[in-house]
Amino acid sequence: MSELNIQELEKVAEAYENLLAPALFAQWPHRLADAADVDDGQDVLDVACGTGILARTLAERVGPDGSVSGVDLNPGMLAVARRISPGIIWSEADVETLPYEDESFDAVLCQFGLMLFRAPEVVLQEMKRVLRSGGCLTVAVFGSLEDVPAYAAIADVYERLLDKSVGDALRMPFSMGDTDRLASLFDSAGISSTKVSTHKGRARFSSVENMILADVKGWFPFAGIELDQDTIEAVIKEAEIALKPFRSASGAVGFPVQAHIVTGSKS
Repeated sequence: MSELNIQELEKVAEAYENLLAPALFAQWPHRLADAADVDDGQDVLDVACGTGILARTLAERVGPDGSVSGVDLNPGMLAVARRISPGIIWSEADVETLPYEDESFDAVLCQFGLMLFRAPEVVLQEMKRVLRSGGCLTVAVFGSLEDVPAYAAIADVYERLLDKSVGDALRMPFSMGDTDRLASLFDSAGISSTKVSTHKGRARFSSVENMILADVKGWFPFAGIELDQDTIEAVIKEAEIALKPFRSASGAVGFPVQAHIVTGSKS
């Protein structure tokens, strides 16, 4: 795995914000805020906040009388987040040891981060620890890869042209699609009144090239994967064929995406 310096991390985070966020992530924050019943005046935490896609929506919900904190281990993500929303309280920390006192927040949320953690149960226990009694803990994860055939096809392209590990890096975000496993994970973490609901969204990329570049520039470097220009062009060429069923006449790529939103409470 290559080590990126802060400038490189920030460059990747900017690609994440500009390419992946509008195409895939921006449609979910309001759904999570609704599920968590985030309201005016609350103190709210966004775990694995990235560039602040969710935190910015939460800040709108809590208004000037509330507070929003965002925590992430990636300083590049946080640099972009601070630049966009300096009024939010950003912290760099390992989410397995959250840097907050017990019962600090009315709601604790995590959008599409749980699938990437080394020890998701530990993170859930930490989220519960910093949640106030009666507060809501809310997590979103993507559905199974079999329900997102466009990404399954691209993962196969990477595996065929490069290596299984590269394909698996694209498959990883879809590794928690089993709702029974999700409910069991929450129960093991001691979170009560767990509910799992499945929601339909839609991914929209302006072109096959932009869909590939979104991961090549905005995700893969975080996973230690860097591709040269010739390889990127070869992937795009194969992807044009693999994504044909999902392309419109204009060349845009669109396809359904499922997400599970899990809510629980602290009694």
